[in-house]
Amino acid sequence: MGNSRWDATEYRSYAKSTGRETMSKAELFRESKLDEKLDPKNVKVGKGDRKGLQLRESIISDANPNPTPIILALDVTGSMGEVAAQIARDELPRLMTEIHSTGIVSDPHVMFMGFDDVHVSPTHGQRYQGDGALQVSYFEPDLRIVEQLNKMWLVANGGGNGSESYDLPWYFAGKYTYLEGFEKQNRKGFLFSFGDEPVPTQTMSESELTAVFGPGNYEPTTPARSLQMAQEKFLVFHICIESSSRSMRAGWTKLMGTNVLWLERSKTKYLTDVVLATMAIANGADINEVIASSKVPDILKYAFENALKG
Repeated sequence: MGNSRWDATEYRSYAKSTGRETMSKAELFRESKLDEKLDPKNVKVGKGDRKGLQLRESIISDANPNPTPIILALDVTGSMGEVAAQIARDELPRLMTEIHSTGIVSDPHVMFMGFDDVHVSPTHGQRYQGDGALQVSYFEPDLRIVEQLNKMWLVANGGGNGSESYDLPWYFAGKYTYLEGFEKQNRKGFLFSFGDEPVPTQTMSESELTAVFGPGNYEPTTPARSLQMAQEKFLVFHICIESSSRSMRAGWTKLMGTNVLWLERSKTKYLTDVVLATMAIANGADINEVIASSKVPDILKYAFENALKG
């Protein structure tokens, strides 16, 4: 997807006409069920030698000759609803505008994912297991990504198993995306997940994968394996939204090392700053220089604590 580009003026006009900049969470996310276009079971098949595969594609075009796929995976359980709304209302337009104005990465193609908890059993007829556990937009370079984000369902289910399905976005990114820039130019994309729960530890079963992706041949897959699959094509980061406790740090650090970043819940308005700084550092900028030149150095020092210790 993507033979067009982000236009900040076009977005401001759109936001003004829709009142988007002042919308509440309920106004931003009005869906009460899984949109069929965001359902992983309905991902369109690939073309040419990819025909028959279920893929989301980031394609080289005249308008985007060096596409950088960027996946933003949002926890859509109850505790993260307000953060998801903030990202939709404030952070996405700022992120797209600043990427283009600064050139931190080239030709951004953005995909949104929403994830809940695939391990939750059906309760009181609310939903079947797997329904809404993962939602995936297309890769888009322009205003269409906002329109697709509007269709996201805040499932708000979660579960009592101590985590959410952070590994579902990794699994999808590794298995169901085609990145032409990676295949032809060896340029990896970026995957950022956001959440406030401990690291996932449960293995996804064949039945759970079938519930999310439809009929197919699956093997039980651990979170570590899903992460490994995603890392073949993406630079994968997790931004851990912390409240008063830092008890989640050990588990996330063990799995992701310096690629897990920290952000206090009261500081989520700086998500864009953390994402932009991370991409700059990943592309070769010196971490200390990035922090020193930032308008929010204390936020970045906190976020990159693992990397700075190393």
